Amino acid sequence: MEGSVHLKKNNKIGSIRFFHPKGNSLPSALLQKLVKALETAEADPDIRVVVLESEGNAFCAGASLSELKSVKSLEQGTAFFMGFADLLNTIRKMSKFVLASVQGKVVGGGVGLVAACDYAFATDAAMIKLSELSIGLGPYVIEPAVSRKIGSTAFAQLSLNSAHWKSAQWGLDKGLYAECVIDREALSQTVTQKAERLAGYASKACQALRKLHWKNTQHWDSLLPENAKITAQLALSDFTQNKIKSL
Repeated sequence: MEGSVHLKKNNKIGSIRFFHPKGNSLPSALLQKLVKALETAEADPDIRVVVLESEGNAFCAGASLSELKSVKSLEQGTAFFMGFADLLNTIRKMSKFVLASVQGKVVGGGVGLVAACDYAFATDAAMIKLSELSIGLGPYVIEPAVSRKIGSTAFAQLSLNSAHWKSAQWGLDKGLYAECVIDREALSQTVTQKAERLAGYASKACQALRKLHWKNTQHWDSLLPENAKITAQLALSDFTQNKIKSL
């Protein structure tokens, strides 16, 4: 039930594909595997661009509620949510562009993962939801990444409408997605074309531009762990524990 992560290299493109049987949710073990795959891709001189994708119909269901049910202490909860903090900071510190290929629904932490990528492609089926508030939590860890991408007003709309889906078109309009296509075949073609083009650019120029894109985010090294602790505290509340157990 830990899921899988595979890194495949082809034509200077490193494709990282993840899977979990529960809607591509992200338990701690899978988060750690994603970090390791990203670090491997970063260290490989033959990889110039990274594409992040998943198997199945949903792109990512966010945090593993099954694992969250077992959290009984602040230390356990902080460690759990630090998995997302480490993943976002790993992407932030990379020198290579990371593209997201989003084929289906994105929930919670998955939205943060998409937002942390440099350029996200989606199909019309890639609806979006931040469901944290509905179970007594808040998207604290991923907020810096999401607000950076779509702005504070759109983030407020998304986080307050925790029980409702936003369309892929909404995501495109707000800037979470850079391009939206009709189906998965078109998605694959479009992502490959963009990745191949970026892989052909001067690596030093790409590195410098990516650094410019991520300016003023160095404080995330301390901010995201602080937010992980806040989320862990909320996760221990009676309201959240009862909500999670009922799901």
